[in-house]
Amino acid sequence: MYGMVLKALGHPLEWTELPDPQPGPLEVRVHVAACGVCRTDLHVVDGELSGAITPIIPGHEIIGRIDAIGPGVTGLRIGERVGIPWLGHTCGACGYCKTGRENLCYNPLFTGHTRNGGFATTTIADSRYVFPLGEEVSDEALAPLLAPA
Repeated sequence: MYGMVLKALGHPLEWTELPDPQPGPLEVRVHVAACGVCRTDLHVVDGELSGAITPIIPGHEIIGRIDAIGPGVTGLRIGERVGIPWLGHTCGACGYCKTGRENLCYNPLFTGHTRNGGFATTTIADSRYVFPLGEEVSDEALAPLLAPA
């Protein structure tokens, strides 16, 4: 796979060949068709968001097709077109998660900020934070809708 890797905050992204990632439990691998560029991505690259890790592949407005499924994934299938948003994982154990308010989780992971994102040919996502999209609208039109509100 190839990805635009941020190796150090405030530095240019670098086109890098990387090993093909494999999905773990409850994860899917997505072949990226489109990924929007959000101002949040620029904040990550510029080092303006706390908690960023490097190296990281930015990008969270991801549209693509599932090409591998990890153990325990249900409700998704190979070839399905999906979207991957900013909120990429939550702990499932804090009070917010237990009451259906995962967006307030104390231990979240964010796509393109604390887990690799979509400025790449493929990416791994937590299947619980992947949205089936159908086929009615173009990849390019859907991608910006996955930005944080």
